[in-house]
Amino acid sequence: MHSPQVIDHFENPRNTGSIPDADGTSTIGSAASGEMLQLTLKIEDSIVVSAKFRAFGCPTAIASGSILTELVNGKNISDAMEITAEQISIALGRLPSDKQRYATYAEEALKAAIKNSIK
Repeated sequence: MHSPQVIDHFENPRNTGSIPDADGTSTIGSAASGEMLQLTLKIEDSIVVSAKFRAFGCPTAIASGSILTELVNGKNISDAMEITAEQISIALGRLPSDKQRYATYAEEALKAAIKNSIK
């Protein structure tokens, strides 16, 4: 059973798509495997001014990408780097252990996109 937060973010995902002139991008997994999270970030003056995601997978995968964009938008990149899979899980009503990997994918995607933005 999915939490109300997972259902909300699955049925009404926030910040979907991609940013064409993104400063940082990352992709975790692959569409071919059935589990993928792609994150794009626009960063100005060390602040994440926009985050968008694309995801393939179950409702929890989509919800994890959606909540991640809400958690990171407006954050300084050093604060954004501190976002953890546990925080993502809590924001989604505490994911069960068999779905925790999606929060981990979201954390990995965020950290990779920020690292890719540093020139």
